[in-house]
Amino acid sequence: MKQYFFIIITSFLLIGQYSCSDLLEQEPQGQWNEGDAIGGGFEAAVFDIYAQLRGFHITSGNTALAIHSFRSEDTEKGSTAADGSAFALMYDDFDYNTGNSAIGNYWSSNYAIIHAANNVIDDIENSADVGEGTLINKGEAHFFRAFAYFNLVRAFGEVPLIDFKISDAQEANIPKSPVADIYGLIDADLTSAEEYLPQTWESRYIGRLTWGAARAFHARTYMMRNDWQNMYTAATEVINTGIYDLNTPFNKIFREDGENSSESVFELQCTSTASLPGSNEIGSQFAQVQGIRGAGQWNLGWGWNTPTEILANAFEEGDPRKDETLLYFYKSQAEADAPDAKANEPWGEKPVASSTVVNAYYNKKAYTNPAWRAMYTNGGFWVNIRIIRFADVVLMAAESANELGNTSAALTYLEMVRNRARGGNPDILPQVTTTDQAQLRDAIRHERRIELAMEFDRFYDLVRWGIAQEVLHAAGKTNYQARHALLPIPQVEIDKSDGVLVQNPNY
Repeated sequence: MKQYFFIIITSFLLIGQYSCSDLLEQEPQGQWNEGDAIGGGFEAAVFDIYAQLRGFHITSGNTALAIHSFRSEDTEKGSTAADGSAFALMYDDFDYNTGNSAIGNYWSSNYAIIHAANNVIDDIENSADVGEGTLINKGEAHFFRAFAYFNLVRAFGEVPLIDFKISDAQEANIPKSPVADIYGLIDADLTSAEEYLPQTWESRYIGRLTWGAARAFHARTYMMRNDWQNMYTAATEVINTGIYDLNTPFNKIFREDGENSSESVFELQCTSTASLPGSNEIGSQFAQVQGIRGAGQWNLGWGWNTPTEILANAFEEGDPRKDETLLYFYKSQAEADAPDAKANEPWGEKPVASSTVVNAYYNKKAYTNPAWRAMYTNGGFWVNIRIIRFADVVLMAAESANELGNTSAALTYLEMVRNRARGGNPDILPQVTTTDQAQLRDAIRHERRIELAMEFDRFYDLVRWGIAQEVLHAAGKTNYQARHALLPIPQVEIDKSDGVLVQNPNY
C-alpha cells in the first residue's frame, strides 16, 4: 500500500439533480487518513474536493477522456466498434449531440467542484480563523475553482460565472458570462492560490497542492489564450525554483515506481489495499478504462482511449518514447507466441486482446505492474493520475520564448526535454539548432505532441494554434468544423434553466 496522502470517500452529498444510475456524479465527502493535518478548520471540506478531482467525469473516466483526448488525431475511442459507439460518433466523428450524457456529466461534475470550492472560500472569509492552515485551505479551494472553470471555458466557451455560495438552487440559474470574465476569475483564483500555497510539503502530504502547481497551471491557462509573456513568466518562475527536474528516465515516469518523482508538479493520488483492492473510495478507474480489453489475465479493462497509427508514425526514428507511449498487443495467443512478436518493457508481457477490438495499440501511460495486479486486481485502481509534469512546464517556456523572439532560450528549454528523451544515446533525437522562428515553432509543437502524447490536451493545442481543421481533416476526421472547437451546452441544463441559458452558436 502506498503510504502518502489520499482521500477516503465516506459519504455522498447530492448537488443539484443527478442521474441515480451514476454514483460518481455526486459530491464525495472524505477524511484525512494520516492523523492530524496541519491545522485549520476547513480541511475535511478541502479533502472532499481532492476526491472529486479524480472523479470519473473529471479526470479518470471515459467522460473526461472523450472530451480531452478522443477529439485529436492521435487518439480514438478504441475497444470494439459496438462498445460505446455513441461516444465514437460524438467525439471521434464530431457528430455533436446536445443530449449526450457525457457533456451533461462533465458540466455538472465541474460545477459540483465549483460549488464546493465556493462553500470553502465563503466559510473561511466569514470565519475568524486566519491561521496558516486555514489560508492554505483557502488557496487549495481557489485552485480547485480555477481548475473546474478552466475545464468549462475550454470545453464550452461562455458559461455561468458562479463565484458565491448558494443557499437555493435558483441562485445559480444565471446567464452565461463572457469568456474574458471567466478567465478573469481564473486569474484571480490562481493568484490567490499562489499567495497561500506552500512551495513544498513534507513527505506524508505528497499530493497536496503547492505554489508550483498553481503557478504551472496558471501558465497553462495563459497558454490556452496565447498570452506569451505571462505564460513565459509563469513557466520560468516554476523552472527557476529548482524544485523540479527531468532526472527521472522517461521509461520510469508512468510506472508505479515513478509516481511523485522530481518531475511531478501535480499528481492525483490513488491507491489500493487488501480490503479495498479496486475501489473508487481510495483509487480511480483511470487505468481500468484504458486497460487491455481481453479475457482472463488480459482482462485489464475497457480498452478505451487508444493511440492511433497516426501518432505511432509521428515519432522520430529511434525515439525511446514511442515504446513507452504505445502498448503493443496481439489478437490471439498464436500471434503472441510468434518468434518476432514484440514484448512490452519492463515486464516482457505480450498481452492478448479480444479479436474484435478496433484499435492498433493501448495507452502505455496507463499500463500496470503485473505484481500489483496479482496482489490487488487487474483494474489498476492504484495508478496515480499525472496532471502537470515538469516537462510540460519546460515546453511551455520553450514555446512562449520562441513566440516572444527569444530563440536562444527556446532552444535551451527544448533541448532539456529532448536530452532526457535520448536516455544517454547520442545517436538519436538530434539537437534542434534552427533559429528560424517558424521552423522552431514546428519543432516545439512536435515535441509537445510526442512528449505529452495521450496526456489529455492535444485537441486543445490544435485549437489554440488555429490548425485543428487542417490537422483533423488530414487525419480523416473530416466532420470537424470550426464550431466543433466548443461543445454544445447540455440540453438538460438549458431545459432546467427555463431559457436563461442560451445554446452555443450553430447547435
